[in-house]
Amino acid sequence: MLTPEYFDEIPEMTAEVANAIFPKGNKLMKLRDELGVVFEDSEFVRLYSNKGQPAVSPSCLAMATVLQFMENLTDRETANAVKTRIDWSCQT
Repeated sequence: MLTPEYFDEIPEMTAEVANAIFPKGNKLMKLRDELGVVFEDSEFVRLYSNKGQPAVSPSCLAMATVLQFMENLTDRETANAVKTRIDWSCQT
């Protein structure tokens, strides 16, 4: 079951912390600034059943795959980046 999440705006506190950590930005922050939201959960709704437990946001998973490729990370390194790096944040 997929309940679409929307990530149009970066929460103010998240933006402040990210800008404090990366005053000049970085390639991932610039990607978001230049392209905006690349994937939206609403694009994936038809792929999910209406039954069962809620799904993890497919737009976040898709973006993690793009970032993994951009940084040439292993699956384990990607999982760690998703958990620990604010510039990879997909949470509201």
